[in-house]
Amino acid sequence: MLQRFNALTDQRFNMHVDSTACFIPARDYDLAATLASGQAFRWSLHDGAWEGIVGSRWVRLRQCGGGIEAETAVPVAGWSWLTDYLQTDLDFGSILQSFPDDEPMRASVTACRGLRLLRQEPWECLASFILSSTKQIVQIEQIVALLCDRFGEPLKVPAGCGPVHAFPNAERLAAASEGELRACKMGFRAPNLLATARRVAGGELDLRGLESRSASEARAALVALPGVGEKIANCVLLFAYGFQEAFPVDVWVGKAIRQLYFPKRRPTPQRLRRFVGTYFGPNAGYAQQYLFHFARTRRQKVGRAAPRAPKGV
Repeated sequence: MLQRFNALTDQRFNMHVDSTACFIPARDYDLAATLASGQAFRWSLHDGAWEGIVGSRWVRLRQCGGGIEAETAVPVAGWSWLTDYLQTDLDFGSILQSFPDDEPMRASVTACRGLRLLRQEPWECLASFILSSTKQIVQIEQIVALLCDRFGEPLKVPAGCGPVHAFPNAERLAAASEGELRACKMGFRAPNLLATARRVAGGELDLRGLESRSASEARAALVALPGVGEKIANCVLLFAYGFQEAFPVDVWVGKAIRQLYFPKRRPTPQRLRRFVGTYFGPNAGYAQQYLFHFARTRRQKVGRAAPRAPKGV
């Protein structure tokens, strides 16, 4: 792959020509932090490269100097579907400058700089986060993998790679039984996913249409779905639609916010909601992802339930 990639680069590769490989310029982009930060659940690391599924395509991504090497199993005409997914054209500097200038935020950016938000397909994002309730990331990945293997369409992969499947659409899941979904180890989430799939497949909610609505209108439409509360709705708003003011708060984010910003107080849930809704500015969702990934990685390193406010940063 690398030899073919280098040849394409030498010819100033045209991203609109059919090919199975390209180079995507991306400054200040941390591919590992982005793909492993709990936004999406279909990426895995193999021999220094990330393999996953974007829409109906198997993709391999590798961080390299100044950007990302990308490879598909079959030739594609244009790569905008991938650059949009990875959000490589975003004005990243302005995002960071919009964050509050405080010690916890500076520590999070220092530890996670280059972490980006992905732009995912709405149905896959919604269904995945319905399955995420009370689960850790590795468990969500396992459930999603089972769901795709049993209900998704098979995709072409390079020789030597195991079989992979697309994420099943709402119509396919709407036709499944609750028992079939429970067999994917999703437990109590199965009836919620099934009911939501049937509403989407039946046209009760046009997920694509939410793109043109305000964040509050889109959130109201999402929380009306079975198994979707404020946190899941905000994840979908942020990771599928790019509403960067959306600020998902789960158990770990809530604990991190309390410990980092209220170390000697016990804010009420109402006070906490007001704080996250106003303090972090127009890119609050981006700030949240930095705080979440920072808290999670520190917890893994030091074995604490939540990070302590760093000193001297």
